Amino acid sequence: MSERAYDVAIIGGSTGGTAAYLAACALGVDAILVSETERLGGQFTVQGVSAFDEHEYIETFGGTANYRRLRQIIRAIYQREYGAPALMRHSVLGEDVPLNPGNGWVSRLCFLPEVGVMALDQLIAETPYTLPVMRCWRPVSVQRSNGHIQGVLVENGHGEQRTIQARYYLDATDAGDLIALAELPHVTGAESRAETSESGAPEVAKPHEVQGFTYSFVVEFCAGEDHTIPKPEGYEYFRDHQPYTLAPLGRDGKPTVYCMFTSNGDNLPFWTYRRIHDGALLGGNDLALINWVSNDYHSGDILNADAAARRCYLDEAKRLSLGFLYWLQTECPRDDGGKGYPELKLRPDVMGTVDGLSELPYLREARRILPLRRVLAQDIAAEANKGARARHFWDSVGIGWYAMDLHPCVGNPKASLYAPTRPFQVPLGALIPQQPTNLLAACKNIGTTHLTNGAYRTHPTEWAIGEAALHTAAFCLRNHLTPHMLYADSWQVLRLQHQLVRYGVPVAWAVDVPLEHPHFHSTQLLLVNDVIAPDSLRWHSLHIAPDMPLGESISLPHVCALAEQLNAHGAALDISALKANLTWSALCNLFDSAWHVLA
Repeated sequence: MSERAYDVAIIGGSTGGTAAYLAACALGVDAILVSETERLGGQFTVQGVSAFDEHEYIETFGGTANYRRLRQIIRAIYQREYGAPALMRHSVLGEDVPLNPGNGWVSRLCFLPEVGVMALDQLIAETPYTLPVMRCWRPVSVQRSNGHIQGVLVENGHGEQRTIQARYYLDATDAGDLIALAELPHVTGAESRAETSESGAPEVAKPHEVQGFTYSFVVEFCAGEDHTIPKPEGYEYFRDHQPYTLAPLGRDGKPTVYCMFTSNGDNLPFWTYRRIHDGALLGGNDLALINWVSNDYHSGDILNADAAARRCYLDEAKRLSLGFLYWLQTECPRDDGGKGYPELKLRPDVMGTVDGLSELPYLREARRILPLRRVLAQDIAAEANKGARARHFWDSVGIGWYAMDLHPCVGNPKASLYAPTRPFQVPLGALIPQQPTNLLAACKNIGTTHLTNGAYRTHPTEWAIGEAALHTAAFCLRNHLTPHMLYADSWQVLRLQHQLVRYGVPVAWAVDVPLEHPHFHSTQLLLVNDVIAPDSLRWHSLHIAPDMPLGESISLPHVCALAEQLNAHGAALDISALKANLTWSALCNLFDSAWHVLA
């Protein structure tokens, strides 16, 4: 059975796929979303990681308008349903901060997965268009002709099949399934140093060295009660070989010791690491999300496995996680000197599953396209970029910031990395496969490397990637371009960036010029045209200081080149009076009247 043809088919209900769907609803694109699960959202819903991995500026800058709205709705739900306050006292900082329902220390926003689903439902309801969603369907094969996808065969749990036809396809599956089904060139695991010139890459490529994945679960602390689960099969092996511990080895090879409920020196409690419901704040008992090195599964590569091996790996990963729970209940060192916390009660209802584990495993790494522009470690590493920002990408379609964070990998369980980065951009070229086709990468399957994927896989960055992919497909359709044609034309890329900024998708870093600032639009398009002079004060700061004089912080040749480009398409910019004593706001005012030629 065939569906009618669409302009865009979003295959996958991941974080990126959900963001792409919302962007399609905002733009009114003729699109459809096909999701493997009933619930959308990916990482923070069906994969259970409902503690956002974010950066220090996220409350005011560094996310798209839709992502910011998602965070606002989550907090509003807690204020409405639980009577939670808008502000709360931070236990470490000792100051008032925006509501964090779980009060977990790993994130500024820890919450129940079901609240994430509720927030998405409200966000979808707020969009001006309603577009179809096929829930509980997954892609099983791809029809191609001359490199282009003609249709995607999808199947549900009852064996029913349909063919989805579209002009553009977004691979928003967490594993990059559509890339593989379409037989597009791609990589998995670690690239070789010769291929990427990354100092941290191995000498020889290791395609099976994929980061471990995790079946997370939620437990409630019920004082005085015994909720010990039956001992899972293979428990002793998992306990000894993983190992199960609250004292994981640090990057210096020494253990970092955590206590369950009390701080241990500079180390905060394990319990509050990913706590997603703070009973003292919201009522009831505490709930904690367990996503830890002890239940990261790295004994098999599910990206390159056949169906039978994949089922085996997933089963082992589930027993690994349940084994860690059993260890926490029976053998974990207690703060009072005893062993085991039988008071920990598994909460299947929170994950929405029978076994209490996340519906899907949290995948940190996917198949990655071979792109027009690959993001390398030296592009974003702090040690390689001396300014406040990572390497400038002229074709930026989004931003993000997180360390290159790698967990133990298949075949290399001691692999670990947490390398600082500079606030970075998402280049358009990383979304576009080298091989001309009508597919765009829309989540953690973009053209990063094994190392840089560890920075681009987090919630707000994957969200930005999904929005950018949808906007790119829509722009190509409206302007009769292919992605390769778009990428080869800097004027058209600037027009796409104009569209993204208009819809609240930042493409450059300026933390003091947020979405609601009157000069947000001009600031973004000026910055993406690289107008900041290297080694100037503004180059060394994420703050633009709109009311301060330009001084020597402006690259006049780049400003002139941008003005000439705009004037060639009908603008009437006169920058002859541009002087160092003018402010950044004055520069924005000068360009405000010119952006209309990009429409």
